[in-house]
Amino acid sequence: MTSSAPQPATPTEPSALTDLVRRGSVVVLSGAGLSTESGIPDYRGPDGTRRVTPMQYSEFTGSTAARQRYWARSFIGWQRFSRAEPNVGHRAVARLQQLGVLDGIITQNVDGLHQAGGARDVVELHGSLDVVVCLTCGDRTGRLDLDERMTLANPGFSDRVLGVVADGSKVSSQIRPDGDIVLDDEVVTSFVLQLCLVCGADTLKPDVVFFGESVPRPKVEQSFALVEAASSLLVLGSSLAVMSGYRFVRRAARDGIPVAIVTSSPTRGDAEATVRMHTPLGETLHALVAELASEGVRGVDG
Repeated sequence: MTSSAPQPATPTEPSALTDLVRRGSVVVLSGAGLSTESGIPDYRGPDGTRRVTPMQYSEFTGSTAARQRYWARSFIGWQRFSRAEPNVGHRAVARLQQLGVLDGIITQNVDGLHQAGGARDVVELHGSLDVVVCLTCGDRTGRLDLDERMTLANPGFSDRVLGVVADGSKVSSQIRPDGDIVLDDEVVTSFVLQLCLVCGADTLKPDVVFFGESVPRPKVEQSFALVEAASSLLVLGSSLAVMSGYRFVRRAARDGIPVAIVTSSPTRGDAEATVRMHTPLGETLHALVAELASEGVRGVDG
């Protein structure tokens, strides 16, 4: 009896990706790898090993000291993270949307670069660093407003941190995908934590899903609905190492929906992929857009 289990995919020619996308009704699932060309590192190395250990939700909510540590690191990291610009990959996804071949964009990223690159109606599965929420009263504010308050309350903190780590380029190289940086604990003890302006609690949190926290059910259901209605699922720059994104690949494969994966290294979902390309995302997506534009497809100028 022949097994029906999915077999490992072999590297695919670019024409196979073009043929799949050309059919339309594509849903994109993007991960941290799409933003690496914008200077934001991903969580894992080429061998799949996690580069950093992110703060867990239980740790963040467990103590004021943990929140102080997070916000001190995030305060420095945000100054560089927020200056990141969309790269050719983000712009290519937006142009594919303009082309009319994309029915949806789901991103695991919290950097807002899809929208900055021109994409619309992006489902931010893990939230956005642009928004801050109070875990005590639920008040929501903009990150820029909080950043202004932190700057006023911590004069010279950035300069002191840069003095400790020697230079700004070293700090920049340590930025994490969630916007904070690596700093020694003794550096952050002087950081003045800001309180909620509504209830006075010290439980402000970026409106993003921390490790160990669940993605809001409405976003999960919306994403499943997009995948189930798609003609194909295009995974860009995600290792699929966590179930948060991998479940959509599993659902597509279960329903017989072709899955294309474009990443720089192997992923957890490769065995379920119809098309698999381990190539630089920006270069690959730019070539994809150019190929479709050469066919005279609307909305894309090449």
